[in-house]
Amino acid sequence: MKERNHAFDLLCGLCILRMIILHCVSMCGFRGCTFWFDKLMAWTFFFICFFFFKAGYFNKSISAPTKFFLKDKFKRLFIPYLAWGAIGSALYFGLLLLFPDQLHRYWDKLAWSHVWMQSHFYGNPPVWFLFSFFCMYIVVHFMQKVPYLAYLALLFPFVSWVLIDKNVKLPMSLGNVFMGVYFFYLGKCWHWLQLRGTKQVFLFVSSVLLIVFLLGNHYWHGEYDMSLNHWVHRPWGAVVNITCALCGISGILLALPSFRLPFVAYVGEHSMVYFVLHYPILLYYSMVHAVAGRGMNKHWDDFILVFILIISICTWLVPYVERVPWLSGRWPKKQKCVANEE
Repeated sequence: MKERNHAFDLLCGLCILRMIILHCVSMCGFRGCTFWFDKLMAWTFFFICFFFFKAGYFNKSISAPTKFFLKDKFKRLFIPYLAWGAIGSALYFGLLLLFPDQLHRYWDKLAWSHVWMQSHFYGNPPVWFLFSFFCMYIVVHFMQKVPYLAYLALLFPFVSWVLIDKNVKLPMSLGNVFMGVYFFYLGKCWHWLQLRGTKQVFLFVSSVLLIVFLLGNHYWHGEYDMSLNHWVHRPWGAVVNITCALCGISGILLALPSFRLPFVAYVGEHSMVYFVLHYPILLYYSMVHAVAGRGMNKHWDDFILVFILIISICTWLVPYVERVPWLSGRWPKKQKCVANEE
């Protein structure tokens, strides 16, 4: 067997840990008022885009028969999306019904357009990613059936920006699917280029792209919030910087000798579990504090404690969740399906 390169495990793990830290900091009221954290976010805002990039880098099945492809992605992404959304909602509304007086501020925020406009669930907002990921795969699959249509993905960042500029909000936050398709094909092209050059050339090009990102993000900073399809500051700067960062960082790690950071790599290898589980744990912690009459706002001790709880509980539950296909998306592959992908 070919030795596993842990570059993408490392990047996936860092992406998940960054996201958990972001949500914990936000729940504790520190977002926007802590200099070091704001700087960290400004230099890592592209991390969620990496999962779409990684999908394109590795994917071999987008040209598979449509019936098999749709069924496979439905099971692996859409079913977990509904399952974890339902679990989060049951937890959320269950606590609201049990403690309506103590949690009245949560009642005040309810809006029934929440799901169909943002593809969020109140008890587990991050699952928007699974729905957008599913839709991205569907779009890419049908684009692949038309010769040269994939080149249109180069224009999709512009389409995404126009939607925001004209205040056009697509249902279920589908505006971010355009950027998802762009990042998917970026990863696919980056893999294609890697296979056609020497490791030394690939490392040199990756290093140049990383330098361009470092300079570009400093002088022409722009950010893209994929969950809301929202552009901040310079949209063109965000596109160039994200492109250079994804290719540059992944390229350098792929070109260097493979190494593994045990904990970070483990989180990356089981990223689905940490992704879908962390927010319900965080929300439960926050709501229990509200019921007890103790807030989390500006409490670093709560940030540290809830972060440790999330990592510990998710790590403990990894083997149990991954045994349940409709929760983990890890359905056993049939021999015929494997043949189709190859």
